[in-house]
Amino acid sequence: MNIPTPHAPHATQAAQTLPAPQATRTLHAPAGPVPADAPAWNPQRGGTMPSHRYRPAHERVHVPALIRRWPGRRTERAPLWVPVDLRDGNQALAEPMDPARKQRMFDLFLAMGFKEIEVGYPSASRTDFDFVRRLATTPGAVPEDVTVVVFTAARADLIERTFEAVAGLPRVVVHLYTATAPLWRDVVLGRDRAQVRALITEAATHMARLGEGRDGLRFQFSPEVFNLTEPDYVLEVCNGLTRLWDASPDRPVIHNLPATVEIATPNVYADQIEYVDRHLERRDAVILSVHPHNDRGTGVACAELAVLAGAQRVEGCLFGNGERTGNVDLVTLALNLHTQGVDPMLDLSDIDAIRRTVEHCNRLPVHERHPYAGDLVHTAFSGTHQDAIKKGFAQHARTAAELGVPEREAPWSVPYLPIDPADLGRDYEAVIRVNSQSGKGGIAYLLQAGAGLELPRRLQIDFARVVQEATDDSGREVTGEELYGLFRAEYLDESSSWAWRVGDDWAEVEGKRGTGAGPLDAVADAVGVEILSFSEHAVGSGPDAVAYVEARVDGRVVWGAGRDASVLTAGVRAVLSAAGRGGAGEREGMRGTHEPRS
Repeated sequence: MNIPTPHAPHATQAAQTLPAPQATRTLHAPAGPVPADAPAWNPQRGGTMPSHRYRPAHERVHVPALIRRWPGRRTERAPLWVPVDLRDGNQALAEPMDPARKQRMFDLFLAMGFKEIEVGYPSASRTDFDFVRRLATTPGAVPEDVTVVVFTAARADLIERTFEAVAGLPRVVVHLYTATAPLWRDVVLGRDRAQVRALITEAATHMARLGEGRDGLRFQFSPEVFNLTEPDYVLEVCNGLTRLWDASPDRPVIHNLPATVEIATPNVYADQIEYVDRHLERRDAVILSVHPHNDRGTGVACAELAVLAGAQRVEGCLFGNGERTGNVDLVTLALNLHTQGVDPMLDLSDIDAIRRTVEHCNRLPVHERHPYAGDLVHTAFSGTHQDAIKKGFAQHARTAAELGVPEREAPWSVPYLPIDPADLGRDYEAVIRVNSQSGKGGIAYLLQAGAGLELPRRLQIDFARVVQEATDDSGREVTGEELYGLFRAEYLDESSSWAWRVGDDWAEVEGKRGTGAGPLDAVADAVGVEILSFSEHAVGSGPDAVAYVEARVDGRVVWGAGRDASVLTAGVRAVLSAAGRGGAGEREGMRGTHEPRS
């Protein structure tokens, strides 16, 4: 009855020969004093990690006082999404994309519905320059409603090379950036506030001169490391560029405020964004954009709160690729909106195709537990979770029937599944998977979905014990096919060696005769069992029927099951299965080796 473990001699050998875990030789549980003000229920002790070396965010980030509006807002429409995989994400790859992979990623963006796409850093890479030129010179390469974004540092020769790359593109944003935070000004640039502003102004003036008279051209500026830059300085620089570029509602500038290195909780970033939002000049001529990174693991939260605080545009990467811990994940952001009833304005209906493309282009895997897209995110192994999901699916089907709509159109409310996997192109087969942590609900769901069996609840409990024993011994997941094999071996095969005949009110089983109100009662009488409950159903649209019998055998309650094209034969086999599992055949010497006959 045990499910064999796949052959893996190297793994078995390693498990037998490895010494004690190495980590325990280098880790030392904190042994400092328990803080005097700690509650009695918290015995954590002071550790030895050098936390004193780091300055808390509130000492580095200053946000002028404001009466916050963002905590009371709700996001009711998607911001403008801008994927930066081809530039920011690409520069974070150990092996940057070649032209073919760049084109494949660009085509994916078009298929998903992105309308503004950052395509590269053409002054920094020949590959990027050539890719931009291909987009500019290939008819139809860029749809009429799509804007291309290119990136440049604040240096005249790099700006000129950038404008050379985009010549011929009908809609383009030239994105200028310069680091503005004090640490970067002092350590990287070696300039003070006035000198850095002069550098930015000179570059922006050069851009304006090169773009003079050109339709479809707009400008963007990023004060790099915005989240560590003084708010008054950000406004000084950004408002100066708004005036210099003569921004207007029909030709707005983009001010992009990056959390280049995430250093504070998301509410701090939201405060910074709201402050700038409320103090920008020509606000109707400015698109306020954000570009969160994920160093603290809260990039998604930062982006969501920033939108509440006034951001209208979000830059990020699919599945969060990028330097260090990555850029904010646009897929998660978009699907978070979807699960709140807000149209993300992107097509994410085949999440696996999107993931496969991104994995191919980046040559990086998407984690199995990645929100929405991971292989296991819609999967329940836990028995209590599986039972809740199974009941949720049943309730969802009833709700759809009551509303008179297809299940795909009915309001979604299923425990443990915040999104309908079908919305993402996933089927339900992988939602519930069975291992040693699983319970009756998940097992029953898999048997119903894969084999068409609708087990009575008490039989679910009975069979769950069988599965538990098998998975505990093997220590691995059970597939739907293996699960049916277990059920067949435990219940269906039990009656295969009995010889029997039945009439309307009599039965003969292995030479023992019984009588009853019907054939099944007569069979039960012949083998000495008492039928407690009986149920049957057709298997899908096929010819077979399955019958289930709960019976008492010598004081014990046991279950049996039978399957056959004949409903009567399935019922007889279910009774004999219960008798055999209860030991009636062995006890009375009734078991034969003949094929059953009716």
